[in-house]
Amino acid sequence: MTGSDGPHREPGSDVRPPGSASERAREEEERAVEQALALVGGSGRSDRSGGSGEPVSRSRDSRGHRGSRDEDLNAGRSSNTHADRSRDPRAHRSSDSHPYDGRDNDGRDNDRRDGRATPATAPAPGSEQPPLPDRTLPGDPAKTSPPPPSWDRARAVAARAGRGRPPATIRLTLDRALGHVLAEALGALTDLPSFDTSAMDGWAVAGPGPWAFEAGAGLLAGRGPAAALPDGTAVRIATGARVPPETTAVIRSEHAHIDEARGLLHARRSVVTGQDIRPRGQECRSGEQLVPAGTVVTPAVLGLAAAAGYDALPVVPRPRVDILVLGDELLNAGLPHDGLIRDALGPMLGPWLRALGAEVSGARRLGDDAGALRDALTSSDADLIVTTGGTAAGPVDHVHPVLDALGAELLVDGVAVRPGHPMLLARLSADGPYLVGLPGNPLAAVSGLLTLAEPLLAGIAGRPAQDPYRALVHAEVHGHPHDTRLVPVVHRPGRAGGRDHVAPLRYNGPAMLRGIAAADGLAVVPPGGVRSGTEVEILDLPWAPATPWTEGCFT
Repeated sequence: MTGSDGPHREPGSDVRPPGSASERAREEEERAVEQALALVGGSGRSDRSGGSGEPVSRSRDSRGHRGSRDEDLNAGRSSNTHADRSRDPRAHRSSDSHPYDGRDNDGRDNDRRDGRATPATAPAPGSEQPPLPDRTLPGDPAKTSPPPPSWDRARAVAARAGRGRPPATIRLTLDRALGHVLAEALGALTDLPSFDTSAMDGWAVAGPGPWAFEAGAGLLAGRGPAAALPDGTAVRIATGARVPPETTAVIRSEHAHIDEARGLLHARRSVVTGQDIRPRGQECRSGEQLVPAGTVVTPAVLGLAAAAGYDALPVVPRPRVDILVLGDELLNAGLPHDGLIRDALGPMLGPWLRALGAEVSGARRLGDDAGALRDALTSSDADLIVTTGGTAAGPVDHVHPVLDALGAELLVDGVAVRPGHPMLLARLSADGPYLVGLPGNPLAAVSGLLTLAEPLLAGIAGRPAQDPYRALVHAEVHGHPHDTRLVPVVHRPGRAGGRDHVAPLRYNGPAMLRGIAAADGLAVVPPGGVRSGTEVEILDLPWAPATPWTEGCFT
């Protein structure tokens, strides 16, 4: 769901000194919970594999992305940051414990994760839904999990998941195949060209000149074979017309001189045997591979296929995607008011996913309703379900509990990337759909799209992996102490012989879209940041030009 960052605070301003009243209250609350669990024998649950055989934590900072409402509900929790570090070995990853210059990150990153949990969600009275499992409690050594995977590893897991099943093959007529991926290599069904043709309007001549000719229209394109041309004769010929047997060359009209009185044709330039004739099979021979499997069908590929004799193409079906927008605080029209905010992700995700080659149904708004979420997941026939928000551990963050109740397998549960690290990737069943859970903050959701959804969809669609490329960045870019950062950038051409480069853009906080709206790519900034003049990996946005070294409409 789309979240708000709430009232602005300076970095670290939500950390209170140890020993405050809120900390003491929190400790008393935890002791009471532990005593209650001891009386009933605990309520823990077993962890699932995160794709590597290692347990994956379900615990999330309830402020991971829920916005101002959940920040108010959880304001007291941040006072225990120092106290919790002794219990949670991952606490050093918090942006509070390792502050960095957040000038280009809107003061702070609201996607942090501190390992805390909320009580189990109980079903509503009269509900037929089974109780959702309890979440992991802090301080339980058996429930402690390793840090989230790196950004590179998470992308690799998503790509491997997408390639896990052999792609299906369908045949589509040429007018419907645009944008699909070829399931098979495209081989020529005929020689191209299939006969010797004239490359120019002019005269077909045989032997040395001058050449005798007869008046008339001559040879036109689309006509059957002509009789052999005797030496010393010429005949008018149109571009694309079949060249008569025994033709020596074609002389362009502008290079010929006609002596009407004597009925002779003279060449103004020397004539080379075979000039301006396209010989049969010049482009390809029948059976020769034209383009490999995995090629995206572009307008040019359609033209080549038609020329080579195809009426339909074997392609991989577009991955089908359902979008579920979570959050009771979202508006689909009008101005924000009374604590309600506009849904930015619903209008954005559909076109973005279509640009990635998916067939997308209209976004469905479910609100914060665990039952509705479960029903939507179990009834979907899509290849991929994308949810927005609800991936943390707040009181209305239902994604993890519903996945637990459905027995889903978590392949990625959190990624060491900013913004967007509460993202997740799950498989609902062995032959069922995948689910990509995006954080609710808009730029964090974009990070999740490019980290998990894009490589997953490429694998499902049969697209080959794209080779990454790097570019110089012309500015210092601050980094997170331990996590990768994805920063909106715009390409700039070099001046006075200088190298082309990228420039980072402002307004790159997790809840902001102003920067990404002006960007044509994202820079992959390693932990610690980079200095000006450093090469960084670039992720192109799906609408960016294939050759990025030009300024476009987003600059």
